[in-house]
Amino acid sequence: MNNMPLNEDLRVFVAVARKTSFNAVAEEFGVSAGYVSKRIRVLEDSLGTKLLHRSTRRVSITEEGERVFHWALRVLDDLDQLIQEVSTVQGEPRGLLRICSSFGFGHKVVAPLISQMTAAHPGLTVRFEMFDRIVDIASEGFDLDVRIGDEIAPHLIAKKLASNRRILCAAPAYLERRGVPKSLEDLARHDCLVIKERDHPFGVWRLRNGANTASVKVTGPLSTNHGEVAMEWCVDGRGILLRSLWDVGPQLESGTLVQVLPQWDQEANVWAVYPNRLNRSAKVRTCVEFLAAHLAAMDRGRA
Repeated sequence: MNNMPLNEDLRVFVAVARKTSFNAVAEEFGVSAGYVSKRIRVLEDSLGTKLLHRSTRRVSITEEGERVFHWALRVLDDLDQLIQEVSTVQGEPRGLLRICSSFGFGHKVVAPLISQMTAAHPGLTVRFEMFDRIVDIASEGFDLDVRIGDEIAPHLIAKKLASNRRILCAAPAYLERRGVPKSLEDLARHDCLVIKERDHPFGVWRLRNGANTASVKVTGPLSTNHGEVAMEWCVDGRGILLRSLWDVGPQLESGTLVQVLPQWDQEANVWAVYPNRLNRSAKVRTCVEFLAAHLAAMDRGRA
């Protein structure tokens, strides 16, 4: 072996192994697909082994590539930890943070807080992505998932950022036209606005009333994977919506929406979720503490 692998080559390889696409990695890194291919070729030459199978349709990792992938993760994690330790001594966290969240909460709440955080900590660089599904943060390379919902895998670390619950609500015009539901069974006779949530089966609302819980199958002519679209439909009087208090609080206060079946709700706290390997990460700790403080302030403002 004539040359030691470069850290940049290892980062490119890890990204390709995760995304199985040169074009996707090129877009993520802001470079050409040719550059990505060249870095992989240089890494293969320096290690003296084939890391990837290439075809016109896809890229797959070889057996040796799997071994290199796991070693590369450890090397890059150690390097990132070194940089963070030095930056912590200097008093300012540095480095790239990959953060993900859901569409509605991510757009409305998390994105503005990230903007404030990077202004307060200019050494941090954030890549923020939103999804309508649960993200496997460890395998997909994310440092932090800011999520609503209490079902969290045991191999992940979770810190509660704020208390929250989802409630049932509708526009006054809809209730005047269709009547007010008196029980969960009545929901079957109503138009319900179904959202494809990241952590819930489609068209099933799991609700609680004190110590009692129930699952209700709901239907309606309108459904979506975007919470803000469902909110617009609800305000337009198109049906009953199960939505987070973080979203519908202002509409309830103004009377644009009215809570129905108030004895029933769904626990949906806000969590910061991250892999065990980042437990001592200075940049993740800084981000989590920033989000916790600002979400707590926002929560007090809603009370």
